[in-house]
Amino acid sequence: MPRWTLVFLIVLAVETGAQVPADRDWPSHGGDPGHTQYSPLTQIDTGNVQRLRVAWTYRAGDARSDGRSQIQCHPIVVRGVLYGTSPQIKVFALDAATGRELWRFDPFADGEAQHGLGVNRGVVYWEEGEDRRILFTAGQRLFALDARTGRPLQGFGRDGGVDLREGLGRDVSGLYVLSNTPGALYGDLLILGTRVSEGPGPSAPGHVRAYDVRTGTLRWVFRTIPWPGEVGYETWPADAWQRAGGANSWTGISVDRERGLVFVPTGSAAFDFWGGDRHGANLFANCLLVLRAATGERVWHYQTVHHDLWDRDLPAAPVLAEITRAGQRRAAVAQVTKSGHVFVFDRESGVPLFPIEERPVPPSELASEAAWPTQPLPLQPPPFARQAFTADEATNLSSEARAAVLERLSQVRAGGQFVPPSTAGTVILPGFDGGAEWGGAAFDPETERLYVNANEMPWILTLVETAALGASSPGAQVYRQHCLACHGPNREGSPQQNVPGLRRLASTWSKASLVTLVAKGKGVMPAFAFLSVAERESVAAYLLGAEAAGAETRPAGGGPPYTHTGYNRFLDPEGYPAIKPPWGTLNAIDLSKGEIAWSVPLGELPELTRRGVPPTGTENYGGPIVTAGGLVFIAATKDERMRAFDKRTGQLLWEAPLPAGGYATPSTYAVGGRQFVVVAAGGGKMGTKSGDAYVAFSLGP
Repeated sequence: MPRWTLVFLIVLAVETGAQVPADRDWPSHGGDPGHTQYSPLTQIDTGNVQRLRVAWTYRAGDARSDGRSQIQCHPIVVRGVLYGTSPQIKVFALDAATGRELWRFDPFADGEAQHGLGVNRGVVYWEEGEDRRILFTAGQRLFALDARTGRPLQGFGRDGGVDLREGLGRDVSGLYVLSNTPGALYGDLLILGTRVSEGPGPSAPGHVRAYDVRTGTLRWVFRTIPWPGEVGYETWPADAWQRAGGANSWTGISVDRERGLVFVPTGSAAFDFWGGDRHGANLFANCLLVLRAATGERVWHYQTVHHDLWDRDLPAAPVLAEITRAGQRRAAVAQVTKSGHVFVFDRESGVPLFPIEERPVPPSELASEAAWPTQPLPLQPPPFARQAFTADEATNLSSEARAAVLERLSQVRAGGQFVPPSTAGTVILPGFDGGAEWGGAAFDPETERLYVNANEMPWILTLVETAALGASSPGAQVYRQHCLACHGPNREGSPQQNVPGLRRLASTWSKASLVTLVAKGKGVMPAFAFLSVAERESVAAYLLGAEAAGAETRPAGGGPPYTHTGYNRFLDPEGYPAIKPPWGTLNAIDLSKGEIAWSVPLGELPELTRRGVPPTGTENYGGPIVTAGGLVFIAATKDERMRAFDKRTGQLLWEAPLPAGGYATPSTYAVGGRQFVVVAAGGGKMGTKSGDAYVAFSLGP
């Protein structure tokens, strides 16, 4: 660093009262292997946070103009270099002090179409001596790059990449298999989960795998859908290991390097909302799964939902924390859930550190279904999101809105957690996106508090009997079985979910291009390569209104007897959540006492503020970080702002606009004597515009 720069920083520090910190990295997803999302940096604190200014903005340049791209990347910083990903999953390296691009790698520069990518939530940095690598996933491949240049490392896999469809123990060549979230490092192993389809069609198994970081060789596999003779096999039908899918870890993995343990949260088994073909508790779906990091051997597990029928995936990486419980220091692991609970366990034994009760829950009325008779609920800490939608909770924004919501509420089932899905409609609260979501929670070792944001959005899940759909064309059958859940029964799409409508395709799509789209997917749309060529052609013709006259048949058998009408928020007639505010919150949970220390609304809708409505909070995506400077930083909100809160009181201390929604978790680091806070502002959720920016803040005069 030039001498004059150092002198300037010292003078600035004296004038502002800020410390000049030593350089400090944010080296991994979650900030550290235990995903605490905590930094010991103190230059930015409660006394000076109002002087934060934009230090630099980097624009990746590849956001989609139709609002259907996002950036969910949690960037890392190592040796003064920031590594992140763009809306189209190009990997880049930036000078972390200035935002100047150092290199960029396009995993699709060889002409491979960018199909079925989903999103990317970050990359992994590994080094040994002079060997420095970036490992990341795009599409169905795991790549290894030289961290200095961004060039693929030819000794890794084939031409610098590994096909994630390989090594799952069965043929998944036509199925959707990719990875959204960075894996976890243990020595020279990259431990990785996957995203797979959870719809009514065929699905790949979600086994957890460890790869050699130097060669890409598969070193071990833990089968989350057990094979004969393995623990948990008896919790599935006898042939499930050959055909069942899901039970995958898509959210983030934590590692206790000292104890050699890896903590893996898993999701639901497929199909999400009907399990008549997977009777049993379905281990190791919906589990906090603890393995020997070196070998993949199971140490202990806890299943948070038995035989899941509600898509209650564990949504975020578990947090490894040291807490004081009953006067003793305990190595704990805390797992937040979509349902708004925190499960807290002893890290080595799996013994709960707060009571958990198995409670009776209602049976299912669906054909062939066998809902599990009990479900576990923690008694402490209390839920950080509301658990039931009653008439008392209906919106009070206006008498007209309340009346409309109460009428709709009277038509559906809404008895709280674990009311089974139904053809009448079932309220899911917290909704499909939480409670907690993939942004994760932050832990502060000073206060022993866990900071987690929550959505308080009710959704309505409605199942449809496929036999009741009646006679239809072959293309319409394929649509109803595989496309209806996202694009809707009338092909209208969902603006809130950024799902396009499919009613006017003939002017922009040919039949051949639609057939390719169905086979390979695009963006967050999964691939349907398992469909036959005839099925792909028939659904393309149906969508274009070009099926041959008289092409009508009865519904085919073989698939689940139910599909669903999509992921539908429960909204009032004005488009606001049907429930009373707050609609989004930031919460501080004391993990030593099992109590909620504070809870505040997160986000604001200006048009309601102008009507005299107090801040309501908004839906939010992306998590918080906490610092030794006394601050909780979070973006996440629909109003496209970045905020800082006092970690002790929840008081809002600072906020600033972003160029698009910051639906990602921030990072903080120090380089050249300055502390920065950076967040990806990619937008593209909840009907908001897409963006392509990373925005870094630091102290100004």
